Amino acid sequence: MKIVLVFPPFYLESMYNLAPLGLINLATALKDSPHQVVLMDFVLAIRQKTLKMGKNIYGDCAERILDEAPDLVGFSAQCTTYPAVVQICRKIRNKRPDVKIVIGGHNASFVDRLTLERYPFVDCIVRGEGEITFPELVSAYESGKNEEGIPGITYRNGQDIVRNDERDLISNLDDLPLPDYGFLPPLSTYRDACQLPRSIAILEVGRGCPHKCIYCSECIMWRRTTRGFSVSRLVKEMGNLHENFEAECFLLAYDQFTAKRKFVESFCRQVIEAGLNHLPWYCISRLDTVDAELLALMREAGCESMCYGIDSGSERTLAFIRKNIDHGILYQRVVETADNGIIPTLSYVIGFPEEETKDIDETLWLALRAGIVGNNNPLIQLPTVLPGTGLHTQYGDRLVREVDTYFALGLEFDGGRRLRSDEEIIDSDPMIYSSFYNLPSPGRSLEELNLIAGHFPLMVRLYPKSLLLLSLELGESVSELFLHWLHWLQGHLGSKELTLSPQDCYLHFREFVSDTLEKVGKTARKHFQDVLKYESTALEVGKFGPEKSVFHIDLGRIREFKPIKSEKIIIEKFDFDLPSVILDLKSGIFKETYPDRETLLAFTQDDDLLEVSEINPFARDFLALCDGESTLQSISQELHEQYGQDVKPEKFFDGCVEAVQVLGKKRYLESE
Repeated sequence: MKIVLVFPPFYLESMYNLAPLGLINLATALKDSPHQVVLMDFVLAIRQKTLKMGKNIYGDCAERILDEAPDLVGFSAQCTTYPAVVQICRKIRNKRPDVKIVIGGHNASFVDRLTLERYPFVDCIVRGEGEITFPELVSAYESGKNEEGIPGITYRNGQDIVRNDERDLISNLDDLPLPDYGFLPPLSTYRDACQLPRSIAILEVGRGCPHKCIYCSECIMWRRTTRGFSVSRLVKEMGNLHENFEAECFLLAYDQFTAKRKFVESFCRQVIEAGLNHLPWYCISRLDTVDAELLALMREAGCESMCYGIDSGSERTLAFIRKNIDHGILYQRVVETADNGIIPTLSYVIGFPEEETKDIDETLWLALRAGIVGNNNPLIQLPTVLPGTGLHTQYGDRLVREVDTYFALGLEFDGGRRLRSDEEIIDSDPMIYSSFYNLPSPGRSLEELNLIAGHFPLMVRLYPKSLLLLSLELGESVSELFLHWLHWLQGHLGSKELTLSPQDCYLHFREFVSDTLEKVGKTARKHFQDVLKYESTALEVGKFGPEKSVFHIDLGRIREFKPIKSEKIIIEKFDFDLPSVILDLKSGIFKETYPDRETLLAFTQDDDLLEVSEINPFARDFLALCDGESTLQSISQELHEQYGQDVKPEKFFDGCVEAVQVLGKKRYLESE
């Protein structure tokens, strides 16, 4: 048989696309069979501009598929691409009624019966794992048989929909062959098409989840069991992908990667022993399954970034979604992760159907606190109602269409909008296309929740300390204050839409604070303006980028040396002991008052990290004189009267030489 496996069209500018591992696994499973397999990735085709977005995109996809003269077409369908799959299937059936059409994937597995009932042009659904089921199905078709008796298949028998028994899960994942990426263009093609710095491959570590979160389909899909590939198999696959398919980076696909410490330790050590730890990788983890020691080992093995699923700051919401999270270790874990050179992403969800405003604000407060504690990448989303989940079964009758969440985007093929035909399909059946729908929350309107999810992470990255203190100062909830800020900005700029950019924050947030506090009158936290200036200065210095040159001077002609203050350093004077204030904020201490204490801070950017150091008045005045025109000798003479009255000029000059060396090492001075 001639088999065409299809990855349906999808495009989202902010999201890079990876080679479709699921279809690669199916193609690999058929590799030694007499069947001819062709794999089509329409997501890549869009990126390469060989497939044009527009009203005819689905017709073009169908034509390309049929040009291969297939006997069977198999689609990998996820929630976002389900409308696209349905449209292409219909067009294929209209032109080639004899072609077998099969759909697989998470979404299809849970709406199998609904799909076949609504769309007569789809022949059958492969549920769950397809590596064994799909080859059996192909063999049945090849021999002229139907789908009867094949576990894991839902099919149409005349007017009846037949759902065969579940297939047993593959007991030993190592029995599966290494995925053969030769069915697709090189990984470098994906890299270049998405303008990425490195070629990325998915490394499937395991399958399953033992938990029962109300929004997650993984635990249902894999029947609340977990199975993993062996460490030796994973390391072998990493080497194979790197050496033979140009993989330069790996996305470890398995939510339970860090669930078993010994497994992670063994994986890391074997990656190091194999000399593969120069290849960076990303993983998902729980807070309570790692610590500083394990994070250090993971970093040594190549871990570059990881995601912690925090979900909510509300104990009531955590109970609702059936998730246990110890918020007590969150801040410590953020610091430990960042200190080990791993960038943590913290994932939050707001707007569950039983959430009150207080619950939402507790999550936003937690996100701000985490942003104050250490460097992290916050991700805030609205709940996506996936088929098969508790949200889908228990709240399906409440579904409405108001806003597009993250998992509803990617089919905007008509000038930035979805095709009318896609909209009609989505409107036709909320239970099949539930990921395009929303669940109202009593805490906030869906429009407000969408604004918060889209823009609040920016404030967590840029002004977490100031926003948190302003909330305390005003006695206003975080969500209300944030929405107030967005509406103020819209009016200030005369914009039609409520939007927020880094430039908006830098240019206008301080003015918003001034306007807001002016209406209140007297403020209790006098140090608040210092904190605001601190965060604004950090943004200012971040524009410069790092100074890469190594500072050096010729000590043989040190008296004639003309030091130049770096343009990439900013020195600011504060009225309070800002290092102590910042330390208190990181520790969760929010005092109303601090004693007056003038502080001088120097701000620089080292790679992607902000460096802030306290300096004394001598260093400030010394740097002010480093204009590239004055010699060190003349600078020493000018400062001697103020700072060296009790020291002989020669001894004071030696101190200035030492100052040059120290300040140069800190990159406060430019090299000769």
